[in-house]
Amino acid sequence: MARNIVVIGGGPAAVFAALEAKKRDAAATVTLVTDETCEPYEKPPLSKTVLLGKVKPEDAPRELPLLPIGMPRVHYLRTEAHARALRGALKDCKHLVVIGAGLIGLEVAASATELGSEVTVIEVAPRIMARACDEETGALILAEHQHHGVEFSLSATVTQVTPQLDGTIAIETNDGELHVADQVVVGAGIVPDVALAAAAGLAIENGIAVDAQGRTSDPAILAAGDCTRFPGAHGPVRLENWRHAQDHGAVAGRNAAGGSDAYNPVPSYWSEQYDLYIQGLGWPDPSAQKVRRPMSDKSALMLEIKNGAVVYAIGINVQRDLAAVRRLIERKVAVDAAALADPAQPFAAMLKAKP
Repeated sequence: MARNIVVIGGGPAAVFAALEAKKRDAAATVTLVTDETCEPYEKPPLSKTVLLGKVKPEDAPRELPLLPIGMPRVHYLRTEAHARALRGALKDCKHLVVIGAGLIGLEVAASATELGSEVTVIEVAPRIMARACDEETGALILAEHQHHGVEFSLSATVTQVTPQLDGTIAIETNDGELHVADQVVVGAGIVPDVALAAAAGLAIENGIAVDAQGRTSDPAILAAGDCTRFPGAHGPVRLENWRHAQDHGAVAGRNAAGGSDAYNPVPSYWSEQYDLYIQGLGWPDPSAQKVRRPMSDKSALMLEIKNGAVVYAIGINVQRDLAAVRRLIERKVAVDAAALADPAQPFAAMLKAKP
């Protein structure tokens, strides 16, 4: 009897699940259901190329009570339509306030600056990109934004929002600062949309709980992408990036069509801000040894070593080096910290070492 597979969602996880399911079982009937009015499309960061977001349709933006979804001149990026609406709003925007200095917030800040807006970023943490990179790399990214005129209010929370008669929005923060914005973008992360899964009686643990094969508490139902919590290197984890959605969706799709693949990713993300191409890959570990390799201007590379192997790396404008570092991580190649810190020691040569 031919399989009948229904895929719910229109983001990368759903699309790759559908494609891989059909590849694994050509005789299967695969139906994709999405709540968007257009056909599923590949989503590069909505915050960059259309103002193009990284947040997929299967997720809901993390809403701030003082800046609710639907409030005039307040933008949350979830779909291409949201990104296009923001792009239109930025044409006449003199001052943009961005809430959140993570990847989405900073990509929006860079894009808006390039479009001619003055930008202020408000961040609750004491530094930018605190979840995504180390302090030194974050400082380099901060300096580039400041070079382009972006102002930052760090360790700050929004305490009051007051719409003005001229349509602008006055935003007060706990440090006594007042910012008057023509437009506001909230980039405070996402909340996984688990309503359908919960209604189906599936186990929920800060996302839909799945095993290494993508199976939920009901073995006939698989889930993948940002809305799931799966077994990671340091315990159950939920990841929010395009590469994870694609790879996890592909595994779930193959398994829905009869496969038994396990998902063992080397997590990665990328971000474009001005002429900085920022990449992170692997599983960061606070207890790992940190090694920084000296690089040329506007480039940086930091690696983490645990048990004699690279477990994580983050770089700026070092795509070729990180391609080799990815293989070091995947193969668990034994490395020497001094060699990693020496620009004269090519990573390609290290790959020849025995794991």
